[in-house]
Amino acid sequence: MKITDVKTFLMEGGRRQWLFVKIETDEGVHGWGEGTLERHEKAVESAIHAVAIRIEGRDPTQVERLWQSMYRHGFWKGGPVIGSAISALDQALWDITGKVYNQPVYKLLGGQVRDRVRAYTHAQDLTGARDLVDEGFSAFKTGGWVVGSNEVNEKEIPAALREKIKEMREEVGPDVEIMIDNHGRSRPYTAIRQIEAIDDLGVSFFEEPVPPENLDSLALVRNANIKTELATGERLYFRWGYKELLERRLVDVIQPDICHAGGISELRRIASAAETEHILVAPHNPNGPVACAASVQLCAAIPNFKILETARDMPWHDTVQKNPLKITDGFYELPTEPGLGIDLDEAVIAQRPYSEEGAHSSYVPSVNAFDGAPEDV
Repeated sequence: MKITDVKTFLMEGGRRQWLFVKIETDEGVHGWGEGTLERHEKAVESAIHAVAIRIEGRDPTQVERLWQSMYRHGFWKGGPVIGSAISALDQALWDITGKVYNQPVYKLLGGQVRDRVRAYTHAQDLTGARDLVDEGFSAFKTGGWVVGSNEVNEKEIPAALREKIKEMREEVGPDVEIMIDNHGRSRPYTAIRQIEAIDDLGVSFFEEPVPPENLDSLALVRNANIKTELATGERLYFRWGYKELLERRLVDVIQPDICHAGGISELRRIASAAETEHILVAPHNPNGPVACAASVQLCAAIPNFKILETARDMPWHDTVQKNPLKITDGFYELPTEPGLGIDLDEAVIAQRPYSEEGAHSSYVPSVNAFDGAPEDV
């Protein structure tokens, strides 16, 4: 069997412009992958075709060999664009390999270590939190900053955050997990004050307290007198991007993204490295259906899995799948079909063409300081 073509598809998915890749073979077996990178979809699409040259005409079931060729033979390594391109192609190679051997991918990764995959989604207010619990979710995540307006005042954030989390905790009770995503917006001592403000409210983890590019800033938060666990990792790429973070044990939970950090192959290695430091894995997963399917396969097979992010406000997520993933009471059921367990409907993709307007208006609102200076999104 040999790879004969690599095709890319851009689709308006609602709050994302999804980027899919389809690898075709001379025996009619195809595989799907996803490299969605919001606001940079076309850059990744170009990178996919540049990287694909290294694997065309080769056996798609030699996944590790091809992964090494994609990573090592390009000279320029790392980063979100190349990382997303390799991730998409890697997912598609695993999809093909599972179909060739007539097994779900998690079987090829050593088999499942759990019978279902626990998921959480997002709630920004009391109504959203209540609705998710009514749907059967036992965990949700909310924002650490008040966004949606054009200006924010850093001094007001800790008190506003405590008020929001306290109301949510009273609404959903003590048994529902609440997580906070700070999106790296804070300076270290602002982040510490935020965590101090909610430290007694049973928050499961506080995500990206500071920008991810400075581990010494993260260490200041880590070494503060706080009880809440810390998480980060959605903006780190490949195992080398996690090496120092893990060795210094700066967080309790890492959040690699199967769309950006090197695909199924690399996330499995990152998870293994984290396991040696007793760090859990809660994959970042707000993208499209192929990334979600790949994440479910991985989460089924890694022992230090905590919980999987999922997006519940994208109606096309299920519509574009011929056989949608099943989620029951906040848990993904493990697919039994070979490969990733899903297939995409190209007719549906064609109905939702890429939107330049949508690409430039990300789901994440841009924010400014009270004096108008740009802040991190």
